[in-house]
Amino acid sequence: MRLPLIAAIVGIYALLFGLTLLGPIAVGLWYGEPQWRHFLAPLLGSIGLGTLLWRGGRHHAAALGVADGYLVVALFWILLSLLGAWPLHQGFGLTPIDALFESTSGVTTTGATVIDGLDTLPRALLFYRQQLQWFGGMGLIVLGLAVMPLLGIGGMQLYRAEAPGPLKEEKLTPRLTQTARTLWTLYLGLTLACALAYWLAGMTPFDALCHSLSTLSTGGFSTHDASIGYFASPAVEAVAVCFMLLAAINFAVHYAAWSTRDPGRYLRDTETRAFLALVLGCVLLIGLVLRLEGGYDGLDESLRDALFEVVSVVTSTGFGTVDFAHWPDFLPILLIYISFIGGCGGSTAGGIKVLRVLLMIKQGWQEIRQRIHPHALLPLRLGGRSVDSRLARSVWGFFALYLSTFALLTLLMVHAGLAPLDAFSAVATSINNLGPGLGEVAYNFQSVSDFGKLIAIIAMLLGRLEILTILVVLAPAFWRR
Repeated sequence: MRLPLIAAIVGIYALLFGLTLLGPIAVGLWYGEPQWRHFLAPLLGSIGLGTLLWRGGRHHAAALGVADGYLVVALFWILLSLLGAWPLHQGFGLTPIDALFESTSGVTTTGATVIDGLDTLPRALLFYRQQLQWFGGMGLIVLGLAVMPLLGIGGMQLYRAEAPGPLKEEKLTPRLTQTARTLWTLYLGLTLACALAYWLAGMTPFDALCHSLSTLSTGGFSTHDASIGYFASPAVEAVAVCFMLLAAINFAVHYAAWSTRDPGRYLRDTETRAFLALVLGCVLLIGLVLRLEGGYDGLDESLRDALFEVVSVVTSTGFGTVDFAHWPDFLPILLIYISFIGGCGGSTAGGIKVLRVLLMIKQGWQEIRQRIHPHALLPLRLGGRSVDSRLARSVWGFFALYLSTFALLTLLMVHAGLAPLDAFSAVATSINNLGPGLGEVAYNFQSVSDFGKLIAIIAMLLGRLEILTILVVLAPAFWRR
């Protein structure tokens, strides 16, 4: 294991994080808020730490191994959560555990919060929270791949450990550095388009920019306690729905559609079609149940609320216009269930990912057919292509680890003092990087004990790195290597 090289790479990311603090400082200066000073010490500290780590290992240029990549990614997200908590604790009065919770929720794009009274907070802090989610959405790891040539090393192992979804080997372009730049170009372009659309829909420029950052990252932080419901605007909701869906679609599909100028690429992609079909089916079902049992006067109103909440939940964004925790019948539990599915692989959404769910359904149906025709050769196919058996096994292995981890964390959350349903919801919303939950955590995590918040922090990190990255680093065999 190349520890000096690993330290140098982590140092680059710490340095990059420090530079991002220029954003909230600029916002504070623009609006004449003295709170911008709270970001100075974290900025200098992050840059200083990053510089020391980088200088200590910059002469150890080499190719990263698989183990190195996993360790760099795990260390980076833990360090980023800690550094992100610094301004929140020092400048804005949050306790250390609350600051770490808020920071981790931001960088993992979960959107759960311990802060109340957002409408009265300084704009510098509000922008900082949104910015945390935006950088966490695409991942500073991917951004760092563009600067890896500074160390003379390859970054493929980082890409494999960081990229969401089962197809870790996919690259948009032959060169990994160009892939990172392409991803960030798409991400930035969609963010700017979203901000413009929000502004045209009636938001102030500040709100439009802030909400575009948390929409494209599928993070869900807002500048208002009432979230998107604050604006009470069908136009704003329509913009949010559109860009939440775009953010939850594989960016490789965006790239293919953009580079060929062929929007039909979206419907020809198996995962995207399944994702949109899931959204449509849930919207129709929930809208109908709300109309019959939820006290809505018309189907148009119930479908409007159903559309927004389904898209917000399945994309793991967590914006809200209504309190779905108080919806009738099975609807709140159904929404938590679909948060486990999440968006497409290669997107900023959380959850297990649609492609994995599709593969598991295909395998389940194949097993049934195999029992009926025990001697038949039945290859596993998806989208007209054969699926490698190694990939199929890895999907079931991931699913087993996901459920086992979820069950263990839920038991620990009950031990932390939450009622069983609230504990189930708290872990689900954390590990799926969703944000809002049910019961005690329907609005925020303020009332949860410190131990419960630590469990949620662990769940958020596990969910953001899709379980395996953290568990690999914790395995004894990893260190024996």
